[in-house]
Formats: sequence, C-alpha cells, structure tokens
Amino acid sequence: MDAMYRKVEEALDTIRPYLEADGGNVEIVDISDDFVLKLELKGACKTCNMSQMTMKAGIEETIKRAVPEIKEIISVNQHITI
Repeated sequence: MDAMYRKVEEALDTIRPYLEADGGNVEIVDISDDFVLKLELKGACKTCNMSQMTMKAGIEETIKRAVPEIKEIISVNQHITI
C-alpha cells in the first residue's frame, strides 16, 4: 500500500501548485484495501464554492490517469462521493 500512497502523492503534487496558488491544498486521509481513496481539502479549498468542480475535474482526473487502480475517490469534508 505504500507504493500506492506514493503514486497518489506524486499525482497530487502535479496539481498542488494550482491549489496552493488559491490558498488551498489536499491531503490523503486513507486508501482502503479495496482502493477507495479518501481525501480532505485544506485551506481555501475547504470552503470554496468551486471545490466540487476542483475535485471532479482536477483532482479525480489527475489521480485516475496516474493511478488507475483507484476505484473511488471520496472527499471527506465535502461529504460527496466522486
């Protein structure tokens, strides 16, 4: 699972500069044994009205392209499943 965690972190690192430019970030909360990834939006991303679009169009696309083993991505602080 450490290798999976590293692959997801590397994928997130490619989009972090964009999140940080707007005062936000994203953090891995958990990767389950059945490849469900839980993320938490941080900073400005947590309360931004565009955060759902950021998760769907930015973060999810980036992760699924880089780590196709991930089956589902859940944002724990938005309470939505992507």
